[in-house]
Amino acid sequence: MNTAFRYLLLVFGTVITIHYLLTLTHDGYRRVASIDNLTSHFKQADSSDPIPDRDLPPFSNETLTVNHRANATFVILARNTDIDDTIRSVREIEDRFNRRFMYPYVFLNDEQFTEEFKEQVFFIPNLLNLDSFQPIIGFSPTLSMKRRHKQVGIRWLKKASSMEEANMCRFNSGFFFRHPLMEKYRWYWRIEPNVHFHCDIRFDPFLYMEENNKVYGFTITMYEFQKTIPMNAIVIDFFKLYPEYLAKDNAMGFISSDNGDSYNLCHFWSNFEIADMNFWRGEAYTKFFQYLDEKGGFYYERWGDAPVHSIAVLTMVPSNQIKFFDEIGYEHNPYTHCPQDKEVWKSLRCSCNPQKSFDYDGYSCMSKWDQFTRG
Repeated sequence: MNTAFRYLLLVFGTVITIHYLLTLTHDGYRRVASIDNLTSHFKQADSSDPIPDRDLPPFSNETLTVNHRANATFVILARNTDIDDTIRSVREIEDRFNRRFMYPYVFLNDEQFTEEFKEQVFFIPNLLNLDSFQPIIGFSPTLSMKRRHKQVGIRWLKKASSMEEANMCRFNSGFFFRHPLMEKYRWYWRIEPNVHFHCDIRFDPFLYMEENNKVYGFTITMYEFQKTIPMNAIVIDFFKLYPEYLAKDNAMGFISSDNGDSYNLCHFWSNFEIADMNFWRGEAYTKFFQYLDEKGGFYYERWGDAPVHSIAVLTMVPSNQIKFFDEIGYEHNPYTHCPQDKEVWKSLRCSCNPQKSFDYDGYSCMSKWDQFTRG
């Protein structure tokens, strides 16, 4: 037996001895070095489900969503400076919902997206559209404001930040659903930068809306500032001109106790909304928006898209076509909607605190919605 072979046997024997001693004295080593553990690394990975959700119960409509999806998209209005907050929002909705359902995204901006923005959002596995919008379409806010100023002496908005906000509110109210990237879709889910989704979403809200004949879905409702709301008299005048657009069994009772003569300032918070764009594109809402737009209030009274959408839905849509998504935990700082049912909260792996939910805060209108829907 040559020297090299003897050294080899000595090394092998030493390794076996150390292995035997460690197996007897260290439980962690024994588990790691077991035959079952070692052979498991050579087994072929199961690629049938790329998302390991073994701790979650199966989605109730998982098979349905594989075979059928609604004609829907997420829409995100974001500026280039919103990139970090936008990525956080998208990652959360992907984790909580869209990794299963794979709906596309449309990004809109009031200027061209930068290459940096595009590069950072291309992690999204779904269809991605990046484009810009032009909020001034067939209307000159400067001319309108100057005319109004001459007529009644009202001071118009001059600051760039105020003008940008007014443009955004007007665009959200009357134009986003006409954008070329949105035209092929019927349903949309609006997401903003820096929002949070606190619970797993195990059903398809788009399909729910479609299959249950819903038009508009919300999670948070609250009182609005008077200055951001179309003057009540203007809305009353519109329905005097077009009474046929006032829906039978509408939800006006949620915002008025005297059949529309007064307005309690409640509205749906539109930074979260899931809705049917066929309604926005329809004759009734088109004339409603045009009527408001001609008054110029988006610029000299700071009308917001949330009350515009809310008033239109609550007057032109039957109340049973409006959906409160209680099971969707949602936060837009500083307000959060969190499911109150303990079993729902637990099963959906919610991360929000039910005791801090905004639903029944003094500034919330949820109690009024409950009262209205319960009759």
